[in-house]
Formats: sequence, structure tokens, C-alpha cells
Amino acid sequence: YSQAGADCLYAPGVREPQQIKSIVAAVAPKPVNLLIGGSIGLTMKDAQALGVRRVSVGGALARTAWAGFIRAAKELAEHGTFDSLAGAIPHAELQGFFATWPSRS
Repeated sequence: YSQAGADCLYAPGVREPQQIKSIVAAVAPKPVNLLIGGSIGLTMKDAQALGVRRVSVGGALARTAWAGFIRAAKELAEHGTFDSLAGAIPHAELQGFFATWPSRS
């Protein structure tokens, strides 16, 4: 991909620190974008220390939100209870989050 003009190389499915470090070294000086779709035991600082310059999470944030939705819906449908809704973010907090979100314009 680098020879075809890619300005960043994308590494989906890589989980082991040594593999990540090897990929970063192999494609240097091009930046590596690491796809992290779930817990792999690394933090953002860990990825940075391995030489990763970009991280993406793909659909993981949406899947996380859907997991909470499905848990609450199943509880309501199967048990008729609303306990799962106790963890819902308050409207004011949600509005505040988006009101202060950095503008990309």
C-alpha cells in the first residue's frame, strides 16, 4: 500500500505488542493506524510507546452502546423490570458533553 501512495498504513487485527512494534518498524517512516475493536490489554500510551501514531476503534463504540441497549431491552422483555435503566446518562450530562465537544470546522 505504501508503494501505491498510502500515507498511513492500517493494521487491523494485530493484538500483540511485539507484532505491533515489528509492523511499525517495517513501514517506518509511514505512520501506522492500529484498529482496536475491543480490550486487548493496551492503553493509548502503550500504543504510542510501541510507535503507533493513530488509533481507530471501528464500530466498537456503537457496539458498546448497542450492548447496553440490548441488555436493557432484554431485561424489560424477559423480566418486566427497569433496573438496567439506572445506568443511563442524565440528559443534562449528555447535552453538556455534546455542547463542549471540540468543533472540527
